[in-house]
Amino acid sequence: MTLDTNPLNVKSLEKAFAVLEAFQDQGRFMTLGELSTATGLGKSATQRFAYTLKKLGYLEQDLTTRRYALGKKLLGLTFQFLRTDPLIDKAAPILTELRRSLGERVDLSLLDGNTLVYVMRMRTKRESLSHAHIGCSVPLYCSAGGRSVLACLPDEEAEQLIASCDLVARTPHTKITPADIMEDVRKVRSNGYAIQTGEWRLDEIVIAAAITDRQGRPVGAVHVAASASEWNEPDFIKHVVPQLLPVVRGLSGQQQ
Repeated sequence: MTLDTNPLNVKSLEKAFAVLEAFQDQGRFMTLGELSTATGLGKSATQRFAYTLKKLGYLEQDLTTRRYALGKKLLGLTFQFLRTDPLIDKAAPILTELRRSLGERVDLSLLDGNTLVYVMRMRTKRESLSHAHIGCSVPLYCSAGGRSVLACLPDEEAEQLIASCDLVARTPHTKITPADIMEDVRKVRSNGYAIQTGEWRLDEIVIAAAITDRQGRPVGAVHVAASASEWNEPDFIKHVVPQLLPVVRGLSGQQQ
């Protein structure tokens, strides 16, 4: 890990959060050695941070295997964020109605660096729970929501965000060339919405539009996702866009 050298930065606190963040994209449990490797911290330091985080409730430890897992106390902070965010509060009943009307999954995501983090996921009965976890994130470059966000930014800023992403082909259809991604971004500006099929998940077609603040800066997106085997792009656009765009306009302009 690379530590911030600003004198205001509390290095020990940064290291403690590195231990928590090591669980991203991992299984439920990690050994002390795995945590040490993932964070780049020595085993002794990792053990001290893990002990303290366990004592505070932010980590738990299996008494038999001695492996660590994220603690349930983290859920309290998550709940507090979801409960107090004004955009989530306003969006909840609106997106519930949109989900009922469209009959497909509706998601709300918030911009976080070069990713979008899902804070609301209203799944259909035929979907697995893995498609509906709050807190999972998608990169801007290969998601419909991400491209709708990039379209709200000047070209130079959008290109910088794309360059900061790890441009990996998630499926055989994922566009990973910056020029190709920017070509799509410019289409989104013209259309007012983004559509992608099979770039993030092979079996998904997604339409999304960005939510902006009072200055017109993107803060997140609303996504509508369905099975790519059930919809073609022209029909899905006709089904979704007339209802999605008014919803996004109504949610925009709420934040400073």
